Amino acid sequence: MFLALAGGVGGAKLARGLVRVLPPEELLVVVNTGDDFEHLGLHISPDLDTVMYTIAECHNPETGWGQAGETWQFMDALGKLGGETWFQLGDRDLATHVERTRRLGTGEPLSCITADFCERLGIDHAIVPASDQPVRTWVDTDVGKLSFQDYFVREKAKPKVVKVTFDCIDDARPHQKFLDAIESHALQGIIVCPSNPFLSVMPILSVPGVRAALEKRRAPFVAVSPIVGGKALKGPAADILRSFDIPVSPAGVAEVYGDLLDGLVIDSVDADLAPSIQDMGPSVHVADTVMKSLEDSVSLALTARSFAESVVPRNSYSSAQ
Repeated sequence: MFLALAGGVGGAKLARGLVRVLPPEELLVVVNTGDDFEHLGLHISPDLDTVMYTIAECHNPETGWGQAGETWQFMDALGKLGGETWFQLGDRDLATHVERTRRLGTGEPLSCITADFCERLGIDHAIVPASDQPVRTWVDTDVGKLSFQDYFVREKAKPKVVKVTFDCIDDARPHQKFLDAIESHALQGIIVCPSNPFLSVMPILSVPGVRAALEKRRAPFVAVSPIVGGKALKGPAADILRSFDIPVSPAGVAEVYGDLLDGLVIDSVDADLAPSIQDMGPSVHVADTVMKSLEDSVSLALTARSFAESVVPRNSYSSAQ
């Protein structure tokens, strides 16, 4: 069994490949909910939806978010009424948010709603939020403290990031399937998708109980670098690394994950960095990591799976078993 941690477009692309190389009983996809927020009275779960739509092959390949064949009549009408249009919600996508909000209002957990949506979209693999309890990412910047969506969408990720915090994190609990997977003797590997380490992965790792469980894991913890050739393929990961004086490179990604990291997949353009990363502790595998097509996603998924199977965990608990 494999556990994938995902968020954003990069995470969704690799998850799309993983579901094609692993049967449903051998893969659990855990998704960041730090990006979730309430907008226009609706509960929006951007990362859950991006992963769900991408795996279901109903995503918008041009934007990376939202659904294919989208129309925008709701947003047009809202704008004419003077409503907020800075966060775009397509007509098809809107149905997801309306139904999710209605069901959350009845007390149904986010994970149950997500599971039902996946089934209706023809997804056989399990996709769960890191936690059913709300976790909200906030970003301290040079223009003040901003909620994640205000920073990322309204301000277009332009302010310099000083600090990233997770509101309500102390009250969150990891989804039971997530915790069970980490502790399972059948777990062969934990694959961190090429998602933003600070904004997509750290909200997952910061849920109380997750890091403690990972420190006792038997399976290797490997990641695919979201930094290629000194740049982030999508989103503000490079800018945030730079603002924290961390190298904008796979070596910087390895630094962020620290002792948790057993192995790192880096792109062929960064092959010369492999020795210095290995000196930091984790094993390194060089491959083509840019996913422009389904075939690319499947190829990288096969690489990540094989690499995870070959890596020996560095933590002492695993080594002692």
